[in-house]
Amino acid sequence: MRFAARSLAIVVIAAITSAPLTAAESAQPFYAGKQMTITVGEPPAGGADAYARLIQRHLARHIPGAPAIVVQNMPGAGSLKAVTWLTSAPVDGTSMVIFNSELLAQSLIAPQRVHVDFRQFNWIGNVSEDLRVCYVWAASGIADWQALKSRAKPLFWGATAAGTAGNADAAMLQQLFGVKLRPVQGYAGAAEKRLAVERREIDGDCGGWSAIPPDWLRGNKINILVRLSPTLVPGMDARIPFAGDLVSNERERKLYEFLVAPERLGRVFVMSAKAPADRAAALRTAFNAMLADPAFRAEAMRLNLLVTPMTGEEVARRIADLYATSPDVIVEAKKTLGQ
Repeated sequence: MRFAARSLAIVVIAAITSAPLTAAESAQPFYAGKQMTITVGEPPAGGADAYARLIQRHLARHIPGAPAIVVQNMPGAGSLKAVTWLTSAPVDGTSMVIFNSELLAQSLIAPQRVHVDFRQFNWIGNVSEDLRVCYVWAASGIADWQALKSRAKPLFWGATAAGTAGNADAAMLQQLFGVKLRPVQGYAGAAEKRLAVERREIDGDCGGWSAIPPDWLRGNKINILVRLSPTLVPGMDARIPFAGDLVSNERERKLYEFLVAPERLGRVFVMSAKAPADRAAALRTAFNAMLADPAFRAEAMRLNLLVTPMTGEEVARRIADLYATSPDVIVEAKKTLGQ
């Protein structure tokens, strides 16, 4: 009898020790003592950089093994340089990238330039949509959307690399809504354009709500003319018109929704499709847990960084939907963006 009991115990222990490990359990010995890198495809001081550094401070404690996390900036070609780098980066689960999500649409509009199939990646998640608004320096005398539309003389507008969100927003204002703008090229990113607005080198720009300096809002230094998302957040005047309500017909509505779809996806984090499945799953789980962490939420609020998250699975579904856009809409988008 004692022998039978002992034999049964050995069988149970063997079954437990040989049971398949969960994604988190199997990843834990790997990430312990490791260093992860978050590569930002945009210059420092922009919205993507701010989110990357916020995540750097909070993600590790939710990953089994608590790896060290560093952030590096790799701007270039509208953040395409960072996406391209991901194809040659380590594929062991230690490399993530955040990039300008406008590249998602550009891969369909200009595949000869953005030769990337974004369906072929491991999507970790999205922290927030890129809640964007278009504004002018108050001294320009343009008080609201109607004044912008009726102005005969073009306004000087900030521009960066081809295919970036700001350039797409400016083209949409010009081609879809008839706003008269004169883009000024040569700015490296959003931070440089904000300085140019303050120095009156340019009259205005379209940019992320969370990146607008608080003193601009408190001091009424800018006039926000239109918002590109239906989302309203604390501190945003509900009277600011939503551009999606200003289109004239169904054709324009479909075009508008395609053009702003990357902004709705926003601050997405991605890793190579070659990363081991269990490590990608562990990072998705950790990412979701971080987004619900009160400490993470509190710091995001303190930094005025919007948090409207999506899981990695939802991001992948939305990208699949984007790639299913009808060819005629893509042709219209190409014309609108002048590509």
